[in-house]
Amino acid sequence: MKKRSVYIFVILTLIGPLVFSACNAGTAAETTPTATALPTAETPRETTVPVPNGFIRYISQSGDTIPAVAAHFGVSRPFVQSPQEISESEIIDPGTELWVRDALNETSSAEQLFPDGEVVYSPSAIDFDLQEFADSQGGYLSTYAELMTRGTTPATEILQQLALEHSYHPRILLALMELESGWVTRQPNSDEEDHYPFGYIKSDRGGIYQQTGWAIRRLHYGYYEWRAGRLKELTFMDGETLRLSPYLNAGSVAVMYFLAQIHSYPEWEQRVYGEDGITAVYEGLFGDPWQNVGEWDPLFPAGILQPEMNLPFPPNQRWAHTCGPHTAWGREGPPAALDFAPPSGNAGCDNSRRYATAAAAGLVVRDGKGVIVIDLDKDGYEQTGWVLVYMHIANTGRVEAGDYLNVDDNVGHPSCEGGSSSGTHVHIARKYNGEWVLAEGGLPFVLSGYQAYNGDDFCGGTLVLDDDVVHAFPWGNALTLIARQDSDPDYLYTPTPKK
Repeated sequence: MKKRSVYIFVILTLIGPLVFSACNAGTAAETTPTATALPTAETPRETTVPVPNGFIRYISQSGDTIPAVAAHFGVSRPFVQSPQEISESEIIDPGTELWVRDALNETSSAEQLFPDGEVVYSPSAIDFDLQEFADSQGGYLSTYAELMTRGTTPATEILQQLALEHSYHPRILLALMELESGWVTRQPNSDEEDHYPFGYIKSDRGGIYQQTGWAIRRLHYGYYEWRAGRLKELTFMDGETLRLSPYLNAGSVAVMYFLAQIHSYPEWEQRVYGEDGITAVYEGLFGDPWQNVGEWDPLFPAGILQPEMNLPFPPNQRWAHTCGPHTAWGREGPPAALDFAPPSGNAGCDNSRRYATAAAAGLVVRDGKGVIVIDLDKDGYEQTGWVLVYMHIANTGRVEAGDYLNVDDNVGHPSCEGGSSSGTHVHIARKYNGEWVLAEGGLPFVLSGYQAYNGDDFCGGTLVLDDDVVHAFPWGNALTLIARQDSDPDYLYTPTPKK
């Protein structure tokens, strides 16, 4: 079976409104070790600069930043260096040579299981028809349906909707489902397989909707916590722990983390590296994941920058920044979204008379309950390039799929519609090639020159432009008010905070 290799080297040479709220916007290797010292040297790439003594060479991957690489290797930031000039805070071009202090001893295998683009809802998902594939396999999934608020709904439709909204590749979801319950190719062999297709056995979490939601939240944590440098080890059902190899990628860690949540360490080893493990199951269904992702690897190409974006409301208005970096969609998602509320004297929820506007020009490719999705590269695919996701847009007086928007065109009225919200506001998040882009990270969220920073508490955080610091607070106050830099002071509307 084809595997993706990573460059691993050990070199021996020395260095020196104002009532608002937050929201939740809805064939395996035969003998692969799982705990080993960092691999020994291979023939290194040619380099004109010697690696400092006590350091090892690491070749950067898609989405890497200096802080995240340092965390993966268990060192402080000064111990990640490079023979070329790179930014301390911005995303690193994939394939960049880094030098990292050799500090780790025992870790998991460095073998990468899946490319990122076969885990998130990337361009490689464009032509995949979930229902057609399920029908071709003839398993339980192809005929199962579940009672939802909108009526009895086919399982494939539920799975497809959740994959789209949360931005996960249907193929990885199907592979994990097949591994744990066989739903894709056969009928369940037990009550547990029947009720728990993703293997999470809990009485109130049965059925396709609950199980898929749980599975996605576990994938979220593994993928984006690794991306941010906060996830360093796995803890298994039996209490055993395993430090993750720094040479892994986010997509592989997501799958490894998911499986660790429902298995003991010995079981996990078989699920990950066994002859009938996840890679074998995936390849049996879909072929080689590295070939499937094709040209879309890496997801973040060299030189990527966020395009210029405005705050999502017109000039000459002050809105409240009601939530700093928080979940992009649903519960426990990546902190990729920001919230803004229009001036209002009313508490709670209503449809604002004011308009949220397009932060950048693009094509509306999806609309739904409270949601508007704008494709900035205008190719008509949500899986490619930069995408903006708006949430809590009222379902009347708004744009529709197929509409083309110029920057600052009206999108719709802020409301509480869609997701969970206790106050009128607009929620905005970014995706690139199907991956949610963290609001604070290598591609910082910048709106009208204001850059987003995380806070210590839920919905905390700031927007900063030079000396101007705007604090986020769910209920709004004078410190949360923000206006665009192109506003005219003579016409700038300033609401009176409600006491």
